[in-house]
Amino acid sequence: MRILHTMLRVGNLERSLKFYTDVLGMQLLRQKDYPEGRFTLAFVGYGDETAHTVLELTHNWDTEHYDLGDGFGHIAIAVTDAAAACAEIKKRGGKVVREAGPMKHGTTVIAFVEDPDGYKIELIERK
Repeated sequence: MRILHTMLRVGNLERSLKFYTDVLGMQLLRQKDYPEGRFTLAFVGYGDETAHTVLELTHNWDTEHYDLGDGFGHIAIAVTDAAAACAEIKKRGGKVVREAGPMKHGTTVIAFVEDPDGYKIELIERK
């Protein structure tokens, strides 16, 4: 078994696609409209779905905003240099909500960014 994808509901698909592709550097792998259900699915990631876990961005056409709830934590992405990744994300218009530094009670260097819908993405430094 392996994890195939994680689904996030997004209020504005074009804004979210811009963030995940232009700011985080993912690729739009596929996208399909479902007019009868009034929703669109877009899959983004760093590699082909046959070998990589990806994100499914679900846009329900009649919903512009979601309450995130308190059960969801974050999505984690490995980076070689968390401070450099934060600088690049800011340069591309992304929002860094916790600058790179050691995690509490540990030594692993992490940072957090936020997508346009408020979902947190943790950057974990892996040399």
